[in-house]
Amino acid sequence: MPSNFVKKPEWLRIKMGGSVTYGTTRQVIEGHCLHTICSSGRCPNQGECWSRGTATFMIGGNICTRSCRFCNTESGRPLPLDPNEPQAVAESVKTLKLKHAVITSVDRDDLPDGGAEHWVQTILAIKKLNPGVTCEVLIPDFRGDLVMVDKIIAAQPEVISHNMETVRRLTPSVRSVATYDTSLAVLQRIALSGIPAKTGLMLGLGEKEEEIIQLMDDVREKGVSILTIGQYLRPSRKNIPVVEYLTPEYFDYLKEIAMSKGFTHVESAPLVRSSYHAEQHIIKK
Repeated sequence: MPSNFVKKPEWLRIKMGGSVTYGTTRQVIEGHCLHTICSSGRCPNQGECWSRGTATFMIGGNICTRSCRFCNTESGRPLPLDPNEPQAVAESVKTLKLKHAVITSVDRDDLPDGGAEHWVQTILAIKKLNPGVTCEVLIPDFRGDLVMVDKIIAAQPEVISHNMETVRRLTPSVRSVATYDTSLAVLQRIALSGIPAKTGLMLGLGEKEEEIIQLMDDVREKGVSILTIGQYLRPSRKNIPVVEYLTPEYFDYLKEIAMSKGFTHVESAPLVRSSYHAEQHIIKK
């Protein structure tokens, strides 16, 4: 049967948000004219996370210069950076009384520094306005410019994440610009700094088990200590189809393998995404 017709199993039922906290989170985000990957990426955990008062802020606008086949974020020519965005994010973190802030961004290959300075200003604004709040950042690869990665490191977030997304063989067909080896180099640079390095992997694109295990070995060799593994869910018809839905038991099995390889924290389940339970990674870093 063609992959387009793979039926979604029962265990992928998504909990919708409807609590008071969910509504407050939405009002704060919209009130500060901010974007979240929760909405742009159609994250299946948006209801759960927003109901807990947590969200992953997406900086740099909501238009990406890349067009990865798995991603639902709009591609095209982005607007100029909003100089007020770093402060708006910091104020949202304060209003929501977050203890742990998670920040990601679109790719800004149109900018000379890939948006690195904007990243730095956002991290510093959060820390200045919210003493004691920890910060996790999910950064792009900056086209392999490790000097830009160093700028993020110098701002001292508590965790720096960069996603591998998929196994080596599938990377060219899933990611539009990023390469497997460039992502490994970014992760190694993070790990060498002493800040915990984190990466994420999505399954269901046709990868083989030995390729998944090889990716685990590759990122552990580079010093990555935190790993998330989740099921790829096709966000729209324009995106790459799902080849297979993996069972919760299989994700548990992969978690056991990953933990045996020395990762300090592994989130592995069908609905897991990069920032899922991110605040727990600080405790176990």
